[in-house]
Amino acid sequence: MSEAIFKADSVPVLAQGYRFQWEPAQDCNVLLYPEGMVKLNPAAGEILKRINDKKQTVAELIAELKVAFNGADLDDDVYQFLEEAHDNSWIRAE
Repeated sequence: MSEAIFKADSVPVLAQGYRFQWEPAQDCNVLLYPEGMVKLNPAAGEILKRINDKKQTVAELIAELKVAFNGADLDDDVYQFLEEAHDNSWIRAE
């Protein structure tokens, strides 16, 4: 198993060439890039919205999500999404 890219003190940011936005025609958040668009599910949209809005550590991001979602245990899901988003070249660790 490879070492995780993101740790609690990592700061995820959108990769160059990607733009996060709400797309009314799709009725969801999307990631736009020169070759196309990625439609995001609600959970991915909530995570990427926070990454797009401000620079914060993964620990701060998870804490903010826990407040927004009544203390739900989101840690593993957030880390898994961040790794998948990194593997898809949507984000990078700063």
